[in-house]
Amino acid sequence: MQKTINCALFRKMVLAGAKTLENNRAKVDALNVFPVPDGDTGTNMSLTMQSAVKELSSSASNSFAEVCDLVSKGALKGARGNSGVILSQIFRGICSVLRTAKPEVDTRTFAKAMEAGTKVAYNAVSIPKEGTILTVVRMMSEFAVKNAGKYRDYETFLPAVIEEGDRALAKTPELLPVLKKAGVVDSGGVGLMTIMRGFLAALMGEEVVSETPADPAANSMDVDFGDNSDIINMDLGDIQFAYCTEFFVINLKKSTTLADIDKLREKLMAIGDSVICIGDLEMIKVHVHTNTPGIALTYALELGELDRPKIENMLEQNRTLKAKIAAEKKEQGMLAICAGEGISDIFKDLFVDRVIQGGQTMNPSASDIATAVQKINADNVFVFPNNKNIILAAEQAKALVENRIIHVIPTKNIPQGFAAALAFNPEASAEENKTNMIHALDNVKAGQVTHAVRTTNVNGFKIKEGDIIGLDDKKILAKSDNIDDTVLTLLDKLKEDSHEVITLYYGEGVTEEQAAALAGKVQDAFPDCDVDFHNGGQPVYYYLLSLE
Repeated sequence: MQKTINCALFRKMVLAGAKTLENNRAKVDALNVFPVPDGDTGTNMSLTMQSAVKELSSSASNSFAEVCDLVSKGALKGARGNSGVILSQIFRGICSVLRTAKPEVDTRTFAKAMEAGTKVAYNAVSIPKEGTILTVVRMMSEFAVKNAGKYRDYETFLPAVIEEGDRALAKTPELLPVLKKAGVVDSGGVGLMTIMRGFLAALMGEEVVSETPADPAANSMDVDFGDNSDIINMDLGDIQFAYCTEFFVINLKKSTTLADIDKLREKLMAIGDSVICIGDLEMIKVHVHTNTPGIALTYALELGELDRPKIENMLEQNRTLKAKIAAEKKEQGMLAICAGEGISDIFKDLFVDRVIQGGQTMNPSASDIATAVQKINADNVFVFPNNKNIILAAEQAKALVENRIIHVIPTKNIPQGFAAALAFNPEASAEENKTNMIHALDNVKAGQVTHAVRTTNVNGFKIKEGDIIGLDDKKILAKSDNIDDTVLTLLDKLKEDSHEVITLYYGEGVTEEQAAALAGKVQDAFPDCDVDFHNGGQPVYYYLLSLE
C-alpha cells in the first residue's frame, strides 16, 4: 500500500494533472457561462498548469523545497483569468506545506497541504463566491483533514477525496444561480477535478488518457454542437467597470513589505472589482476590473516595476458579443430529445440546433427542456419530444421561457422526429412549418424491439422474462426468442401498402454486421420496399424501425 509519496511521485502527479487537464480543456471550456469572458476557463487553467510544468521541467531536482517552489512560481507566472489565478493559489498553498515536509509525505500532511491551498485561494479573492472552484476545493480539503486518519494509504485516501469533490461539484448550480440558469456545473470546479484525476492516475501508475470527469449530477443533458449557445441567454447588460487590467510587479523596492501588498489590494478594491493581488516580495500578480486603469498602475509603481501590463476594454467585448448574437439570431430553430450518439448525429445532419439526451429511461424535466430552448438563438423553437412520456414536460416548458416561443410537435418516437425535422423549411413561417411538421407525422409508422424484463400476460401475449418483444407506440405486436424473427414479425404487422421505405436503426449491443444481415432478410421479406440501416446507438432497444 502507498502510505506515503515522495517528491519524485509528486512531480509525476503534477505532470499527469496538467496533461489530463490539457486533454480535456475543450470540455471545460464548453461549460463557461460568463457574459463577457476574459478567456475560456479550461484554456486558462491549462495554460496555468503548463506554465508550472515548464518551470518544473527546467530542473531535475527531487527536493520537495525546490520542486514546490518551481511549481508555485510557474503557476503564478502563467496564471490567466480568475480561474487560472485561483488555481495557482491552490497550488501555492499546497506547495507551502509540502516544501517543508520530510522526504515522504503521509495522508495527514497532504490533507494539511490541501487545507492551506484552500485558505490561500480564498484569501486571494476579494469577495469569494460559493458555487465555484473555491467551494469544490474547500469541501475536498475539509473532508481530507477530517478523514486522513481513517484513510492512511493513498489508494483509498485520494479516491475518497475525489468522490467528495464530485459531490461538491454537483452542488455548485444550487449555490450560484447563473450556473443553474445555464444548466451546468462550475467550469473551474470541473477543471480542478480533472487535475485531481490526473493525480490519481499518476499515483496508481496508470497512463493518462482523455476522459470526461465523472459528474454524479450530470452537468447538462445537452449535446454541444460547438456553438456559442451557452452565452446566448446570459445577461449582457451594463458593465460597471470597463477595463480588465492585469500586470506583474517585479524588482520590488527594498522598502516594500508584505503589508504593502495588502494595502495595494485594499486600494484596488476601492477603484474596482474582481480584485486579485497575490505574490510575495519577489513578484506580485494583479488583476482588477476598473474604470481607471492608470490609477491602478500608479498604485503598483509605488512598490516596484511594472511588467507585462494588459488592459482590455470589456465594454467593446460586450458590444461585440451582443452584435454577434444579434447577427446570428434567426427566426426559427429546432430542439430534439433522444438517446444514442448515432441518433443525435442524424438530428444534427438534419440541421437540428440542439439535442437533449433523454428517452424512455431518462425523461428530461420541463426545466431541462426550457434551458435547452434558451440556448437556441431563435425567436421560435420547435421541440420534438420523440417519446409520449416527454410531451407533457415539453408543454410545461412553455411557462418557463419568456423570450422565445416554444412549438411542441407531438412526436412519439424517433422516426416521427426525423420526419418533422425533414419537413422544416427555413423560408416558411413558423405556423406553416408547425402545420407541415404535424402532417408529416402521419406519413411514418414506427416500432421498437427490445427484451422483456419480467414475466406477464399482456396484449394477448404470454411474455416471459428475456423474450424479444416488438412494439408500436401503444402495444406489443410481436414476440419470439430471437431479435431477427421479432423484427420481421413486427414489420409485417406495421407495414401498409403505401409504405415504400423501411429503415432500421440499430442500438447498443448490435453490430453493424448483424444489422446488415438483418437488413438483407427484411429486403427479401419485403421486396417492394427500399431497405436501409443506420447506427443509432440507442440504449434499451435493439432496433428502432421506420416505415414510410
